[in-house]
Amino acid sequence: MKKQERSALSEVEGEKMHKERHSLAHILAMAVLKKFPEAKLGIGPVIDNGFYYDFLLPEALSDKDLPKIRKDMQKIIQQKVEFKKNIVSREEALKKAKANNDPFKEELINDLPANEEISFYSSGDFADLCRGPHVNDSSEINPKAFALTSTAGAYWRGDEKNQMLTRVYGVAFETKEELDEYLELLAEAKKRDHRKLGKEMDLFVFSELIGPGLPVYTPKGASIRKGIVDFSNALQKTIGYDEVHSPQINKAELFKISGHYDKFKDDMISAKSHYSKEEFFLKPMNCPQHTQIYASRKRSYRDLPLRYADSANLFRDEKPGEMSGLTRLRCFSQDDGHSFCREDQIEIEFKNVLDIINQALEVYGLDYFVRLSLWDPKQKEKYLGDASVWEKSQALLEKLLKDNKIKYETEIGEAAFYGPKMDIVAKDALKREWQISTIQLDFNMPVRFKLTYTDKDGSEKNPVMIHRAITGSPERFMGILIEHYGGAFPLWLAPTQIKIISVGEGHIEHCQKMAKEFNEEGVRIELDISDETVGNKIRKSSQEKIPYTLVIGDKEMNSKDLSVRVRGKQDLLNISKEEFITKIKTDIKNRSLELL
Repeated sequence: MKKQERSALSEVEGEKMHKERHSLAHILAMAVLKKFPEAKLGIGPVIDNGFYYDFLLPEALSDKDLPKIRKDMQKIIQQKVEFKKNIVSREEALKKAKANNDPFKEELINDLPANEEISFYSSGDFADLCRGPHVNDSSEINPKAFALTSTAGAYWRGDEKNQMLTRVYGVAFETKEELDEYLELLAEAKKRDHRKLGKEMDLFVFSELIGPGLPVYTPKGASIRKGIVDFSNALQKTIGYDEVHSPQINKAELFKISGHYDKFKDDMISAKSHYSKEEFFLKPMNCPQHTQIYASRKRSYRDLPLRYADSANLFRDEKPGEMSGLTRLRCFSQDDGHSFCREDQIEIEFKNVLDIINQALEVYGLDYFVRLSLWDPKQKEKYLGDASVWEKSQALLEKLLKDNKIKYETEIGEAAFYGPKMDIVAKDALKREWQISTIQLDFNMPVRFKLTYTDKDGSEKNPVMIHRAITGSPERFMGILIEHYGGAFPLWLAPTQIKIISVGEGHIEHCQKMAKEFNEEGVRIELDISDETVGNKIRKSSQEKIPYTLVIGDKEMNSKDLSVRVRGKQDLLNISKEEFITKIKTDIKNRSLELL
């Protein structure tokens, strides 16, 4: 089958599944109204792999109620209910909403543009404000290939000032086999949830006294975070990036020039001085500050490229309902970097950054694909700069991808507001996708800040600014890695690399001497010389997912070799102490994914 035919087929299948999921959202509403006739309907859109619907309910609904609601949905599906579209006037739509005592639908209708078509989809006695599309009737839906997965609280229209509604989530696929596979992955995801494992492994803490979205890292968690940061620093040093540091609070004027004030203000956290009337913000990203390092002196074409890396904390004013463990925070950092270069240097800068991203993802054991994120020409107000600048930068970035024989997907509307970008979307062990790395071409910000360099012919030119991140936020990436590895970190990143366990009191001094020896070799050691039984100590080490465990008793004290328990393996590894130290030091240095 030709590529174009496969693409067209995939598009048709995607549209069919979209209709089924959208129709299931309506069927969910029908089933909930059967259980709670007084319920008020919010919205019920399609989302990745499924759908949800928001309800204002007269009493609580929990996950335990979902199997019964699913059965009611299956009965509705078997009735071959139709989905009929009815276009109505605004007046008729409002009349319907008021008759049904649906304040949320009434609000939605009033907010629709004056010239927008208003339609309801009817299925028997049920009718819902909706633009579609839907299946013709429910016989097109496989009743065994969907499930209701969870309930959650959700503010109406995502605004915490509004009423809290009950959201019911569902997933749907073409076949039961696909559903079963997805549910297995979902169950595994719950086991690997970084919020759960982070607490069990003592990696980070959230405190109400500190505030939501503001994590504190324990010694073990700080060790992992530092390992991620140090690796990114080592990689970017190989391609000429110098580390800089910039303040976390800045005048509003900086962000007005950069464009963040107009395009990003609602996501920024304001700060106030007792001694100044000036408006300040905590910085959401580093790029505006880096322009000021560049602008601090005159630059020649010979000076370029100038490459700055910055890992200072950043701040975003995330809504309470949108924060999620380490993957969505109010305070985080980035392995952020900016290259100021000439146009003839873009290609080599691009290749160098892509090379270290490849190295990083190979070490972490993550597969990925590339997404070319472009602007949406129908919503020009969302972006900085003229159409001609965007056309130039997008054509250049796409050429770089093609010249480097990089396969990519194109996504309209996903560009940064100042320029197009190449995003690296990694796939973890559970096949979930995470956008982490990025390379962005920016022709706009240097012009806005009047950054120039003197070219060979003596003329003044604007440099090109390349924004890049290797793995993005180390905090967010740490959350991704906890789930990717299931907490079983590779040796080089594990907060405790070896645990030494004493069998009895007579073995404690030998354990302490051995721990000191390993520590002097730069290996992270933890001692367990407690009064617990050896079996309990070994189980605890296994639960903590320690790469290597040494149990020291009389036999081990009198042997030249070590008996090493290797994580995930039943048989003990017999090896000399000198060879063991040499091997693990080599694996740590090479950042190996495999244990001995």
